[in-house]
Amino acid sequence: MSGLVPADQQPWQWEEPVWRGLVEQVRAGRRLVPGSWPGGARVAVAISFDADHETPVLREGQTTPGGLAAGEYGARVAVPRILSLLERHGVPASFFVPAVSGLLHPGEVRDYAAAGHEVGVHGWIHERNTLLSEADERDLTLRSLDVLERLSGTRPVGIRTPSWDFSDSTLRIVQEAGFRYDSSLMADDDPYELLADGVPTGVVEVPVEWIRDDAPYFVMARYAGLRPHTAPAAVLGIWRDEFRGALAEGGVFQLTMHPGIIGHRSRLWVLDELLAEITASGPVWFATHAQIADHVRETA
Repeated sequence: MSGLVPADQQPWQWEEPVWRGLVEQVRAGRRLVPGSWPGGARVAVAISFDADHETPVLREGQTTPGGLAAGEYGARVAVPRILSLLERHGVPASFFVPAVSGLLHPGEVRDYAAAGHEVGVHGWIHERNTLLSEADERDLTLRSLDVLERLSGTRPVGIRTPSWDFSDSTLRIVQEAGFRYDSSLMADDDPYELLADGVPTGVVEVPVEWIRDDAPYFVMARYAGLRPHTAPAAVLGIWRDEFRGALAEGGVFQLTMHPGIIGHRSRLWVLDELLAEITASGPVWFATHAQIADHVRETA
């Protein structure tokens, strides 16, 4: 679709077919909220982690031990803590894993699968898929699928793009690869069907949101002047309010975290407290993203 944009025009000069075509390329279709959740639950809860580890710095060509060590912390220290916490609460989660991260930490991927968690695709090396050619994006996506299938024993059915965005080719590749759902876009609080140029695709979107992500609150970028600016207790309050809103509406509460960010001693208690409150508000359906996508597709 970007090929239709006149190279010599500013956006305010575009004719209606141009801007309308760009907007309609990938759009939200029918809302997929069923009349009831399994077990009579009042709300569905989808906990997820993007197990990026060393890949964001490798993507940038940064190979110094300091940057890589910060990523290694997520695999070495945070993931065991997180798996222990999830086991204690009896909560399944979805782990979206860059293939290179999986190859660096293959035992981790096997541990996810052995504990009953979902393993989803999160790119090859946390590349910015919106900057790739269609051929490169397709190649990296399919290679990632193969790697994660080999490591986990199950072929992933869901994808979260590394950039939380689509290129002109992403939705086409998602369909070609046979993914049942995506979790990268933000057109709703609850799941919906993706449209391609107005045509239903059958692909379920389990939407994310920066409000429900730990990175905006806690990320530290040494040379960019970015510093953690929100106290963990304040983040708990935001996520608690998001959950309470989903509970009141009978929808989905989806949460995204990163092991190397949320998994520190001063932060992981936030997830512990949140899961305890969610459980106490029952009945609640804790499910993987794949389970939620399949359920809403079949019943909504």
